[in-house]
Amino acid sequence: MNYLINFFTIGKIATDDYVGFTFFVGCMAMMAASVFFFLSMSSFDKKWRLSILVSGLITFIAAVHYWYMRDYWGAYQDSPTFFRYVDWILTVPLMCVEFYLILKIAGAKKSLMWRLIFLSVVMLITGYIGEAVDRSNAQLWGLISGLAYFAIAYDIWFGNAKKLAIKAGGSVLSAHKALCWFVLVGWAIYPLGYMAGTPGWYDGLNGLSMDVIYNIGDAVNKIGFGLVIYNLAVQQTGE
Repeated sequence: MNYLINFFTIGKIATDDYVGFTFFVGCMAMMAASVFFFLSMSSFDKKWRLSILVSGLITFIAAVHYWYMRDYWGAYQDSPTFFRYVDWILTVPLMCVEFYLILKIAGAKKSLMWRLIFLSVVMLITGYIGEAVDRSNAQLWGLISGLAYFAIAYDIWFGNAKKLAIKAGGSVLSAHKALCWFVLVGWAIYPLGYMAGTPGWYDGLNGLSMDVIYNIGDAVNKIGFGLVIYNLAVQQTGE
């Protein structure tokens, strides 16, 4: 009982605490998105329910972590880097799984899914090392993380995933293209946060709050990913 009371206890957020504000709003937005995705599952054909379930899991996992990150920030006024990367190591591979799930209709194999998952894990582990463990070599770790990211982007824009999307055509191709744009543009927010939170980059970026950048990026990307999948399921169920 005490645990539940502590979990739902809301600490005071200063009116000028924009980081705390974005943590709280991000948590509520992703929790609301999770409820929406979970409750809508029964409305779709069985072949799309798993995709909707994964969308809900992505936002639910993020919402729980954001609740803890909000409390961590409120208590210490410090970036909750560890919690953030735990969130990402769970949710980003699931976002990669979404590509496989929507492309199964065109014959996508699990090797595509595992390749994207592997690259995402490399991207995140090296990013964490550069941001929290070996900050003196943040640029090197950031480069490795960036190469893994570009490998993902290449695969979905020009590689096997793109060929499968073209083969599927119609609403699947449109959804795939929308998810690709989220990866190319939406995920590009994260390198800005990385540079703002690690030494050795351009001085101008040091004036930015990496937590605000990350929080906005998370909400836009995770909820946006889910809405693209939801729209695809709606279109496919109506056909």
